[in-house]
Amino acid sequence: MTTATSTARRAATAGRVRTARDRRRSAYRRSTPLTIAMLAALAYFLLPLFWLVIASTKSTQDLFNTFGLWLSRSPQLFTNIRETLTHDNGVFLHWLLNTLLYAVVSALGAALLATAAGYGFAKYRFRGHRAAFNLVLGAVMVPTTALAVPTYLLFAKVGLVNTPWAVILPSLVNPFGLYLMRVYIEDAVPDSLIEAARIDGANEARIFFQVALRLLAPGLATVVLFTLVATWNNYFLPLIMLNNPRLYPITVGLSTWAAQAQNGGAGTGSAILALVVTGSLLSVIPLVVAFLLLQRYWQSGLAAGAIKQ
Repeated sequence: MTTATSTARRAATAGRVRTARDRRRSAYRRSTPLTIAMLAALAYFLLPLFWLVIASTKSTQDLFNTFGLWLSRSPQLFTNIRETLTHDNGVFLHWLLNTLLYAVVSALGAALLATAAGYGFAKYRFRGHRAAFNLVLGAVMVPTTALAVPTYLLFAKVGLVNTPWAVILPSLVNPFGLYLMRVYIEDAVPDSLIEAARIDGANEARIFFQVALRLLAPGLATVVLFTLVATWNNYFLPLIMLNNPRLYPITVGLSTWAAQAQNGGAGTGSAILALVVTGSLLSVIPLVVAFLLLQRYWQSGLAAGAIKQ
């Protein structure tokens, strides 16, 4: 009797294991069209980056005389990096520090402002609440390049043109970040928690900074990452706001090198082309590092932003 019972139990356990294995296999069942589409998308996004890495190991002559997706006979990546960092008295490092300043200050400031405004829209009701939020949604659809010239005229009136504030202040306004934080805060910060803090005697500012902010790390990281990337890659706004080369970010600085390479022909100017390519690679590395550090918060923040209101 005992032997029969043990055999039955083992058979039942083996059946459950096979069922679980079959479920896992069905979950990982492949779809050929989707696999092909995924590989095509992967190639679309990674191929330019692969070309940039390979091109950064070549001299200007090899850029034109060798196959673009393979190394030349004499790679010189470290030589290109050294020449990029030391060219014109190390101006590239100055551009890098400028970009870091603009991007970090703008990202942190935009995240804090978007969080505060999103908290107000999510947890307070006031006259014109819906109209004001609809105005924010409309601002999401306005391209930033369309606002660059009016912004320049305003900043010229107050004397902020050709200063770091001409790049930082416009970057602090992030309508999409505000919308994302409003949607995220509605679910991440319970109304009961706010009421409990009010009963304990906390004022509204203390509730926001000491209670709400601690629950909003994923949303904050998402807005920081979006603003960081947007400011780091911004070209048109610094181009019209700044005329001092010492204040240029990387985007404008590399474009001046590219113009020199194009106008220099086969002379000294054309040799700068390798520095432009290497500088482009160096400018990508901080963004990759920032994304790797913030990706888990970014993913959870996007998932929260996708929740239907």
